Amino acid sequence: MTPNATGVDAVIDAVTAVLLIAGALMSLGAAIGLLRFPDLMSRMHAATKPQVLGLFLVLAAIGLQMREWWVWPILAVAWIFQLLTVPVSAHMVGRAGYRTKHLHPELLSTDELEAVVLRAAGQRAAEKAQEES
Repeated sequence: MTPNATGVDAVIDAVTAVLLIAGALMSLGAAIGLLRFPDLMSRMHAATKPQVLGLFLVLAAIGLQMREWWVWPILAVAWIFQLLTVPVSAHMVGRAGYRTKHLHPELLSTDELEAVVLRAAGQRAAEKAQEES
């Protein structure tokens, strides 16, 4: 099938180009955020939020450019797996960073986990004291 330069093919090509450029800019923004943000939590945000949208835009552009119906379910599965794995990995990285003190508390507006961690540390200290006596 040879696409002609006018009509529907031109519109699809233009939309594909816009989606690819927007997706690439979102991914570039994520990469710049990883390099420029000061602490783990903001870097984690930069690595997850724009990257997922950038991938969606690139996958949509691929689906439009392929012009085949069978490619859409495959692209949807790829995007769904990305949506499922990114929050889990971000949570695990944030949790590990919090536990190993790789964050700047002065940059946090609220630290909702601090009370839980202090309470758990107090319980562990009390249990350790009981074992020693």
